[in-house]
Amino acid sequence: MKLLKIITLLFVLLGTGYCLEAREYHVSLNGSDLNDGSVSKPLKTIAQAARIAKAGDVVTVHEGTYREYVIPENGGTDETHRIVYQAAHGEKVSIKGSEIIKGWQPIKDDVWKVTIPNTFFGKFNPYQDTIWGDWFGNKGRIHHTGEVYLNGKSFYEVEALAKVINPKPLTDAVDSAGSTYTWYCESNNKTTTIWANFHGHKPNAELVEINARPACFFPTKTGLNYITLRGFTISQAATQWAAPTAEQIGMIGPHWSKGWIIENNVISDSKCSGISLGKEKTTGHNVWLGDMKKDGAIHYIEVVFRALKIGWNKQNIGSHIIRNNTIFNCEQTGICGSLGAVFSQITNNNIYNIHVKRQFTGAEMAGIKIHASIDLLIKSNRIHNCSLGLWMDWMAQGTRISSNLMYHNDTDLFTEVDHGPILIDNNIMLASTPYAECSEGVATVHNLFTGRIAHWVDGGRYTPYHLPHDTWVAGLITFFGGDHRFYNNIFATDKEVMKLKDPTGLAKYNDSKQPVQIAANIYFNGATPYNKEIDAVENKTFDPNVTIEENGEEVFLHINVDDSFKKVKTQLITSRLLGKAIAPDAAFENADGSPLKIDVDYFGKKRSDTNPFVGPIEGLKEGKQVIKVW
Repeated sequence: MKLLKIITLLFVLLGTGYCLEAREYHVSLNGSDLNDGSVSKPLKTIAQAARIAKAGDVVTVHEGTYREYVIPENGGTDETHRIVYQAAHGEKVSIKGSEIIKGWQPIKDDVWKVTIPNTFFGKFNPYQDTIWGDWFGNKGRIHHTGEVYLNGKSFYEVEALAKVINPKPLTDAVDSAGSTYTWYCESNNKTTTIWANFHGHKPNAELVEINARPACFFPTKTGLNYITLRGFTISQAATQWAAPTAEQIGMIGPHWSKGWIIENNVISDSKCSGISLGKEKTTGHNVWLGDMKKDGAIHYIEVVFRALKIGWNKQNIGSHIIRNNTIFNCEQTGICGSLGAVFSQITNNNIYNIHVKRQFTGAEMAGIKIHASIDLLIKSNRIHNCSLGLWMDWMAQGTRISSNLMYHNDTDLFTEVDHGPILIDNNIMLASTPYAECSEGVATVHNLFTGRIAHWVDGGRYTPYHLPHDTWVAGLITFFGGDHRFYNNIFATDKEVMKLKDPTGLAKYNDSKQPVQIAANIYFNGATPYNKEIDAVENKTFDPNVTIEENGEEVFLHINVDDSFKKVKTQLITSRLLGKAIAPDAAFENADGSPLKIDVDYFGKKRSDTNPFVGPIEGLKEGKQVIKVW
């Protein structure tokens, strides 16, 4: 009887995926996939390790460049039984979705061509795969998911060979001179030919790579939970446009799973998106283009309800941690996520150069673009040199955007058709438009703004709101304007911004239909307070002269401080003060439902309980201040 119980227990443990003996698999370019994965007999590919690793296992990858599409076969079972993929300590490990290409032939001047058999690409040819999808704008031409790189720098695709032979700078591109490094492709059922203008470089003597894979580390199955990916350099994949109504595939991502940790990686040069936390395919794939009789917003509402039907909830989806990554040179998003980013944390990432080539357009480009940021924390990130820094689109509820550094973006933050509660606190936001909103239920406290707040009411769309701390849809409602809170912010408006016709400050909320709570903000250079604001301080003649200085990897904030900063009679911001967002009837509180208070500043320094300093940094001194903020 005792033996039977032991046998039964073993079957139960095996059936639940419990790992009786966790293993560490080693991967080396000098290994073999016929090896056992030990230190002395390592595997050759990460892909092979991903086929055999199970809950509790660790995959350690050693020095080198791995040109693979890694497709995990299994996931972990819980936080303590993860599958961990890690670069070996102190070793540089790259995963690339590209291949090195030799055999270039000179054509004319700086133009070379190469012809590649289609068998080289296998089942996926990025030079036959065109970018498309809901809300994608092609600017009147075809775009491929392929790309050409010279010594790591990407070229610009053009639609005609003549534009390779005689390239013209693109006025829309941030790097106008770099946009003359052009390429063009033609592909038939047997071969693919690529022409490129190398501007005097000899492509057969230097590193030339082309996209060859649709992703670098991304499961094809959903529901592979509790995977950690750390310490890699990941780049150069032929990713497709990631619409919120489509299967969203990034260069890396969990594919509709739970509990991933993506940390300490360098992620760059995705044709569209770097990290995707987005949805899967069965709930809809570019459904608006498939049925233009209905508006895209209606289609997305239907996608949301289909997602609920297949288990979109806290038990199954989200709760990811994305931290300490450097993400750059992605042409749609650094991080995206439709529905799949719920209950997650995105912290301490450096995200830059997103959508800077600007060869295509659409409604989905940003450093971080999230739909349904339910109980999502975005904290202590540096987001700069992007077309748009943060874009919280639809269903931002329980979202907290805290202590981020944003500058040199066209717009720092956009909240679109959200009902809240959304908390925006302790941020440094220095774009000419630091904050644009057509939402409600937002609390904006202790921030530093240098430009105008763009505000308008979108009454034409009904969008969902949810039960507190839940994905379950409680209802649909349109927008009336108002239900905002602004406390303890600095409007250090730049004089150039003041030349614009659109007024700065908060006077644009004077006629809000729904109530607003606005108090204890400070205004410079002509920025205008709300007409019923209590304890506002307005100083039209003083210029704080806010600027950013980059010194290597460090960033410094320069700001002039006068005695008017200390004249603002502030109070500690708490859940009780902020109340509830009207539409969802949900409190401004922590993700666990406990009351919150903004009692620390941008650096985590304790604030005064009775009269906290205005803006994100507690206790600024008078005079010119130079403060290290990254």
